Amino acid sequence: MNRVSGFVIAGLVLVLGVTPSWGVPSNPTPSDSDGNTAGGTNALANVTSGLSNTAFGASALRFSNGSANTAAGNSALSSNTTGSFNTASGAFALTSNTTGRHNTACGNEALLFNATGNNNTASGSSALARNTTGSDNTAGGFNALLSNTNGRFNTASGASALAGNTEGSFNTASGANALGANTTGGGNTATGFNALFFNTLGSANSASGAGALRDNTTGDGNTASGSSALFSNTTGNNNTASGADALLLNTTGSDNTASGTQALFNNGTGGFNTATGVSALELNTVGAGNSALGHRALQNSTGSQNIAVGQGAGSALTSGNRNIYLGHPGVSSESKTMRLGGSGQKQTFIAGVTTTAVTGATVLIDANGKLGVPLSSARYKRDIEPLGARGEGVLQLRPVTFRYTHDAQRVRQYGLIAEEVATVYPELVTRTATGEVQAVRYQELIPLLLNELQRQQQELAELRTIVTQMRGREQERQK
Repeated sequence: MNRVSGFVIAGLVLVLGVTPSWGVPSNPTPSDSDGNTAGGTNALANVTSGLSNTAFGASALRFSNGSANTAAGNSALSSNTTGSFNTASGAFALTSNTTGRHNTACGNEALLFNATGNNNTASGSSALARNTTGSDNTAGGFNALLSNTNGRFNTASGASALAGNTEGSFNTASGANALGANTTGGGNTATGFNALFFNTLGSANSASGAGALRDNTTGDGNTASGSSALFSNTTGNNNTASGADALLLNTTGSDNTASGTQALFNNGTGGFNTATGVSALELNTVGAGNSALGHRALQNSTGSQNIAVGQGAGSALTSGNRNIYLGHPGVSSESKTMRLGGSGQKQTFIAGVTTTAVTGATVLIDANGKLGVPLSSARYKRDIEPLGARGEGVLQLRPVTFRYTHDAQRVRQYGLIAEEVATVYPELVTRTATGEVQAVRYQELIPLLLNELQRQQQELAELRTIVTQMRGREQERQK
């Protein structure tokens, strides 16, 4: 038993006394008095004056004389000469860097071709891989800012975000494929999967939401917030879309503003439109200068320069221009028409009218609420003929005094009873939509009264003539 224990103890002593050979590559450049540390074949192999460098991996920081660099991975920072304060983690990360400073690369081939670019941060395989002289870029994600060469101040977060960017600057992309095809466009902001994906030269665009401004290529100054907002825009400028599918099919239309799901959904080339509300101006394609405020306002309109305010305002309109609707659905086709209020309104109050003196024509309102003035010029009339004896009916009308039943002040009024007038002159009364007698068209009584006055004057003249003749004969008789 003692003999077995001795063999075990002796074996342990032998094992512990042997230096393990696995996982420790040769170190041709041991830590020196300048604070350089290397591990791996050719790591920091040619350092002469660099300070505080750390290299681990074959050929890591092989040619460096820069200072405060950290490289971990095969060929990481292998071409660095005088660049300093760089950090590379991953095979071939920052492998082409020569004089660039303050760069951070984490991932296989991250900042692979960077040579003189400064202040770049790349996290993810091939992130900023083709950057050469661009500075102050930040890329996080596989292939993020992959093709950037000398673009500056770009920020990309997400797989293939800003992957095609070459020289564009001041771009921000967050989300897979966001600004993926951008090349030289600048000042763009994209947040969401495929946001501003096809943008190439467009600048100063902002997209937030999956597919927002996805097809934009050269359009500038657009803002899209919401899934697929301004999805199809290609060259349209200065558009603002807020809401899922807002301005979805817009391609070249410019200066449009859409707020609400599917607002200006089908707009293609129309410009200067403003739509606020779900499905507002939804079917507009080429109409321009429209303003719609409210759910489904001007939903079916394809015309231009229409204004609609209220839920469903102008929703019945399909074609027509320069209409104004306030709380009214409108009709299918009309132009230059204003419709205020709907069937639910029973009273109208307008300030600033009763205290203002004006001269002009009398305004009339028909049974449908249509306003207008009576036109007197001959060019508006036909079948003109004298009244003749038609005016005699006014003598059958009964003038009365009365008070309105709803008038709390009980003000005495003077007038006629519409039902009585209708028995004599049916055309001189107005009726409701159901045919009930409502009001007397008092202005039409004027020519009738004038006609009767003229007839009386004519009769008086004839009577004067007769009286004069009779007096003459009487005087002759008395002689």
